[in-house]
Amino acid sequence: MNNERIADLFIDQGLMDRSQADDVLLETTQNGKPIEEAMVDHGIVDEAQFYRAIADALGTEVVDLDAIEFTPRILHLIPAGLARLHRALPIGEERNAIRVALIDPLDTQTIEDLRFAIGRDIEVVLAPSAQIEERLRKHYGEDTSSMEEILKQLGEAGELMTLAGEKSIGANIEAEANATPIIRFVDLILYQAIQDRASDIHFEPFENEFKVRYRVDGALYEMAPPPRHLALPVISRVKVMANMNIAERRLPQDGRIQKNIAGRAVDLRVSSLPTQFGESVVLRVLDRATVNLELDQLGMPDYVLNYILEVIERPNGIFIVTGPTGSGKTTTLYSCLRKINTIDCKLLTAEEPVEYDLEGIMQVPVNDAIGLTFARVLRAFLRQDPDRIMVGETRDLETAQIAIQASLTGHLVFTTLHTSDAPGAIARLIDMGVEPFLISSTLEAVLGQRLLRRICSDCRTAFQPNESVLAELNLSPNEIGARRFYYGKGCAACNQTGYKGRIGIYELMKISDPLRALMNERAPSVVLKQKAVELGMATLRQDGVRSIFEGHTTIEEVLKYT
Repeated sequence: MNNERIADLFIDQGLMDRSQADDVLLETTQNGKPIEEAMVDHGIVDEAQFYRAIADALGTEVVDLDAIEFTPRILHLIPAGLARLHRALPIGEERNAIRVALIDPLDTQTIEDLRFAIGRDIEVVLAPSAQIEERLRKHYGEDTSSMEEILKQLGEAGELMTLAGEKSIGANIEAEANATPIIRFVDLILYQAIQDRASDIHFEPFENEFKVRYRVDGALYEMAPPPRHLALPVISRVKVMANMNIAERRLPQDGRIQKNIAGRAVDLRVSSLPTQFGESVVLRVLDRATVNLELDQLGMPDYVLNYILEVIERPNGIFIVTGPTGSGKTTTLYSCLRKINTIDCKLLTAEEPVEYDLEGIMQVPVNDAIGLTFARVLRAFLRQDPDRIMVGETRDLETAQIAIQASLTGHLVFTTLHTSDAPGAIARLIDMGVEPFLISSTLEAVLGQRLLRRICSDCRTAFQPNESVLAELNLSPNEIGARRFYYGKGCAACNQTGYKGRIGIYELMKISDPLRALMNERAPSVVLKQKAVELGMATLRQDGVRSIFEGHTTIEEVLKYT
């Protein structure tokens, strides 16, 4: 449930005061306790009073699930896929309404989605969350095999989905996009992708097939492909959810979906692209539950972590995080901001778009379409009396120059660059047209990083690599000694991939006087890299080898990314 709304509800009813609410909310965030458990522990209410108070506020009743016989007729009121997706348990029907116990009875969006998908009114009742979870598992199971069931329904609704040569647009497309089987199918794809910890969902129409793929831990996997003629209604449904123009299929569009999926608040960034055989749509999943924004939890070596902790406390200068798209740069910077986000520090960020809301930080979404560029936002920042500034990406000379100006006038600036390694960041800035003496006088550190897949802990297996594989890593049998190497065999926990989750590898270039002298001479990246290694920098490859030795990742992953 939404803890803040529950707390406000109890304050409004006079059942607790603001200081008690703050204590309870602190316990839910720090210890991960459900709010009802925290309130019972604090002696504010008992469990029965907790649910009765919410029921009174909503004008409904608390039901005893033990007293209800869950017959097949009752369970079929909500299809299995929808019940699991919305964590909704049907307990009966009354006239045209279905009586439903929801895990989060305050979530009006879920109630509306259910009403729309089933085509009947929803009457919400209250029951303890643990009881609802237990009944959902017992009666509906945990798998998502109902994908086949939904596809079967879509086949039966084929006459509705068949389009007149896929040329009709407007009301007809809208009706098809809002057809119940299409809504259920799209919801189920989102549910399965979130359950599998996907970072992106791809809807791709081709001449004779319609592919749905999702990316987990950096690798793409294909789902059971739906029939080709469903491409238009399914993609239109996604566009409807993202408030995009469904009649416009010739131009790229962007949108955003905010949805509660499987009990988790998930943000989906939507991008459509016109292709030869229809629109390709990609959803970027921004799931707060899967992102850890604690700096010391990112798996950095101690010497990297300690130096970054020192840099982010400096009064001025520039700290750059570099790497390709999807290498975790934004997560690293957010973690840095979280660390220094205190009452006595004003923090401003310019991002495209804002990926996660950070409490206590002013975040500005950049919008090139209306002329709100990084440079323009950054110029406005300097009039907002900031202490620290984060610029989502330094793309051009103007942004770089204002960032340097901000640094020279007593601000600490965080930013990202797209380069292959840490020394490449300096060459990239010089290539943009920044004067080397300005870079050398403001730059404090450059962190290069990559994300590698982590070996699944359930099926991790030791093996002895042969000499040819070791040679690719520039290692000899003497150097590895008795160290063990590991790989994932593949099991149910990791979908037979051998990998589950990701781990970062890092190279930190500390900007010292010898490097500043080389920068002022416009030395090439290779010379800067040699000097940085001489001064103690561990390269991405060396840090990758460290991760192999610690049993976190495989030789293949390190060779692929470094």
